[in-house]
Amino acid sequence: MRRKKILIGGISIAIVALVTFAFVTYPPFEAFSFSAKRGAKFGFPGFGIWLPPDYEVHGIDVSRHQGKINWESVSTHTSNDIDISFAFIKACEGRTVRDNYFQENWKAAKEVNMLRGAYHFFRPHLTADEQFNLFKGIVKLQKEDLPPVLDVETRGSCPPARLKKSVKRWLVLAEKHYGVTPILYTSYSFYRHYFSGKEFEKYPLWIAHYATDDLNRLTKKWEFWQHNESGRVKGIRGAVDFNVYKGDFSDLLRLCKK
Repeated sequence: MRRKKILIGGISIAIVALVTFAFVTYPPFEAFSFSAKRGAKFGFPGFGIWLPPDYEVHGIDVSRHQGKINWESVSTHTSNDIDISFAFIKACEGRTVRDNYFQENWKAAKEVNMLRGAYHFFRPHLTADEQFNLFKGIVKLQKEDLPPVLDVETRGSCPPARLKKSVKRWLVLAEKHYGVTPILYTSYSFYRHYFSGKEFEKYPLWIAHYATDDLNRLTKKWEFWQHNESGRVKGIRGAVDFNVYKGDFSDLLRLCKK
């Protein structure tokens, strides 16, 4: 009996210690979002993920990895009065790689009146000119299309100064060709290290960051926030990236090509 009491007492102490550690390490709100971002159904079961509160414009981004998409289903999917307002679609990467699903996605998104945008995945070892030449040969923007996006995620062996110069060159070429200020997509870490300078201030920023429940705590210099890569939408097999836009839908339209 004494041995049992000692055992029960030891277990109780261990549980108290574990709970205390959890609340110190992950305060209640952080623990909530940590769980919710991994699929717990807090308010938006239709999308299978937690959504940042206080934003009314939500969107996705897709590429060939999503396979064939039923855009009619995507456009009509709602959960607690939230729907998909925009979609960024991968067009190409480097100087030769075309996304096999781009043209189909680009056309189908327009047919269901989905606000659409196209992005290019940047390869730092290649020149900005040859990469932009590929993009402009594929992407034809129409009125109310979102600005072109440059997706910068890797540096490789490219020196920081050369990376920034090359990224800036692509953005300048895109603005000159399409007549609208392009968007820069990158991670929060990349933004801090390479793109927080004055030479990139004019470009709308799209930041990917999954480990925070409020991007504004880290920086207020963003327009789009990719907050989750595990969302679920009718018409798409498997997981898809989810994003929010900082403003309302009228603001988003003002960002588009006129």
